Amino acid sequence: MSKTVKALLTACALAATAGATLAQEQVVNLYSARHYSTDEALYTGFTKATGIKINRVDADDAGILARLKAEGSASPADVILLVDAARLYKGEVDGLFQPIQSKVLNDAIPANLRSAPAADGGISWFGLSTRARVIVYNKVKVQKADVDTYEELGDPKNKGKLCIRSGSHPYNLSLFGAVTEHLGEQKAEAWLKGVVANLARPPKGGDTDQIKAVASGECDIGVTNSYYLARMMRSNKPEDVAVVNKVGVVFPNQGSWGTHLNIAGGAVAKHAKNKENAVKFLEYLASPEAQNYFANGNNEWPAVKSVTLDNPALKAMTGNAPFKSETIPISAVGANVTKVQQMLDRVGFQ
Repeated sequence: MSKTVKALLTACALAATAGATLAQEQVVNLYSARHYSTDEALYTGFTKATGIKINRVDADDAGILARLKAEGSASPADVILLVDAARLYKGEVDGLFQPIQSKVLNDAIPANLRSAPAADGGISWFGLSTRARVIVYNKVKVQKADVDTYEELGDPKNKGKLCIRSGSHPYNLSLFGAVTEHLGEQKAEAWLKGVVANLARPPKGGDTDQIKAVASGECDIGVTNSYYLARMMRSNKPEDVAVVNKVGVVFPNQGSWGTHLNIAGGAVAKHAKNKENAVKFLEYLASPEAQNYFANGNNEWPAVKSVTLDNPALKAMTGNAPFKSETIPISAVGANVTKVQQMLDRVGFQ
């Protein structure tokens, strides 16, 4: 056999080996609405632990659901991460997820933080971290006792004092869906009418803007997700420190049903080509390592109750003590969103 022929055979063998290795490369295709730089550690940790490479597409919740619908069975998505219970519920109802069987996830994630079981017991989505919808107030102008329930946001005593973002934003839709679940539709609509009457200015901006508006005196009361306030509490910027020093925080309804929790969660896409890897990824996100990233990296509460919380801002926010959170199924909150949107239209909540 000539040297030339041997060289060609060797090259072909190497090419075949390389092709086989490439074909065996393990991947998971992720569509994510989480836009937090700290999550990079999650993805790196998963690949290091499993050898599975993550291909990621970033968009917001609505954009991801729209994309999944448009792509249909041709979608490359394997796993979906969204940051709102109502949107996870909508994805389930629209048939964009597939129920999965995972003892790891069932054991780790509380039943109220995941979808209702399918006929075969499979779960369509799991909450992986939680964020409380809290009330902030001007410590000079407002007494804590006047804002320690969600109901008081609609009480005439707080007329002209409230700042809040758009009523149609998912974070508020979920809060309002929870209030509807607790009070019933008729009382919830009357409450929303009172909230509108108490606005200091038309709804605008994000949650951080509401905190700053309270500190600046534009309004006296605001509503925010807890992790926005925690970010400012952990900031070294003088302007953030000044804001934090001016506002107090309340975890509402500690004497009744508890503070509303929204979730960030995940699901396996309906047409996942790498389903096994997708399940492994969700299971990794429920591990102590990943749950600690959620808590200490992005100031969220772990969904897994056995994980120890070390975040100094979250501890300070609660006085280093546990707070009472609502226990209604988060899927019921999502189911109320259509009702809530109709109520918002009727009461003129922008």
